[in-house]
Amino acid sequence: MTITIRLATDDDRPALRELFLQARRATFTWAAADSFRLEDYDGQTRGERVLVALDGDGSLAGFVALWEPDRFVHHLYLAAGQQRRGIGRALLQALGWPEQPLQMKCLRRNEAALAFYEKLGFAGIGQGQGADGEYVLLASHRARAVSG
Repeated sequence: MTITIRLATDDDRPALRELFLQARRATFTWAAADSFRLEDYDGQTRGERVLVALDGDGSLAGFVALWEPDRFVHHLYLAAGQQRRGIGRALLQALGWPEQPLQMKCLRRNEAALAFYEKLGFAGIGQGQGADGEYVLLASHRARAVSG
């Protein structure tokens, strides 16, 4: 498996928008599929540092979006069929994790993502209710040490 991780460019935007749309429709099955739009990507990642993971053939395998002032992972999505290949972990590592602290929200109903983050050592430090449902605020070990 050859994965390249780099900073996203404007040329990546069409593929990123499509991946964001398709991944949310596939993951958030409890929401109406037509509630997700291609342009959602633009607003939800504005001002964030976006890294892309490219497969050996140059196709988009996934991305992560970080709100740098708070070291907050706003989005981490993989293309269909790319799970369990180490790409999510590699994207987090490209952000400096586990040496650098990270926090994120994860919807409770997204059980696969919660299990993935917990396996990596992220732990719940809070919870809340958002427009998309109930979420858990997760932090990496170092983030818990810094905030706790």
